Amino acid sequence: MPIDHALPETLPVRWPEGAGAPTPEGEAAIDRAVAVLRGGGLVAIPTETVYGLAGLALLPAAVERIFIAKGRASTNPLIVHVDGIAMARSLAAEWPESAERIVAACWPGPVTVVVPKAAHVPDDVTAGGPTVAIRCPDQAVARRLIGKLGAPLAAPSANRSLRLSPTTAAHVLESLGARVDLILDAGPCKRGIESTVVDCTVSPPVILRPGPLSAAVLAAALGRPGIEAAPVAAAAAPESAGPARSPGQSTRHYAPLTPLEVAAAPAQRVALLLGAGKRVGWLTPRVADAATRRIAGSPDVVVVPMPEDPAAYAAILYAILHAIDKRSLDTIVVDAPPDTEPWRAISDRLARAAAPPPAAGDPADAE
Repeated sequence: MPIDHALPETLPVRWPEGAGAPTPEGEAAIDRAVAVLRGGGLVAIPTETVYGLAGLALLPAAVERIFIAKGRASTNPLIVHVDGIAMARSLAAEWPESAERIVAACWPGPVTVVVPKAAHVPDDVTAGGPTVAIRCPDQAVARRLIGKLGAPLAAPSANRSLRLSPTTAAHVLESLGARVDLILDAGPCKRGIESTVVDCTVSPPVILRPGPLSAAVLAAALGRPGIEAAPVAAAAAPESAGPARSPGQSTRHYAPLTPLEVAAAPAQRVALLLGAGKRVGWLTPRVADAATRRIAGSPDVVVVPMPEDPAAYAAILYAILHAIDKRSLDTIVVDAPPDTEPWRAISDRLARAAAPPPAAGDPADAE
């Protein structure tokens, strides 16, 4: 689809803490977004995870525009965003008990449930599959927009396919430009990585994509001793022949343009790269280590201190990668995260960001 309009307007939406509504200017911005969406347009919206590229989920033409704008593989389904359980139920042919338990305990929040889809949900939304992924965002602007619209929104991350997800309005503009009609700017996203996705069509349910809500939190919501993650093959990656059951399953995903690698011995790896004449960005929580301090003296390395807390790490990860991607570096090295459950989602994102690009002509090579 040719780009036939100027860069999108970015409208700030301020919602003072403790206030029952946004500022009048913010309310007007939301109303403008409602009008754009009802006209079949695309609006970049804030959520607590990442900014989403939103269009009417039940309007096939709008859904098609989302896929074109992102350069997204047709086998990769979209998450549908709702303002509550009633709207979610309207999209499902069946509403499993596991879905009810999870949403009752965790919505609004960064968890997506996969359930059997209702007949009126367009096949494009679900990549032709029999299930639909639904979530209610824990972000007041997003929920107010959906409530005023009175309709669900398909809203994958507002970036070109396989690239870094956006956590600010500026990231959206850099990635999509005129492919989006309007951007609502509510500031940086608080969580910083995409939602946990749980398949509730199987018993027991399984995690298809790790995210901010841990397996322990979901197990408690389900009243179970634990909840398993699906093997990679069971999630059906979008580059495979069939539809995926969850977004975020591409082998390579969430990737900066600069090659990224995850290192178990990062100081040695950075030193080796510097010795080979490379310019390196290094994301590490170990800035006080003697080896780190020695290497940081090189003019060819940019050392970025990272938090030791996984939630704080996730909140800034994409923003850091967006920034360091502009430094004309040869390689980004990231310390391997701890092999523990709280770090599972971060490890997943880093592993996909470090995966080799798809071969030319591969269906996953959507850009």
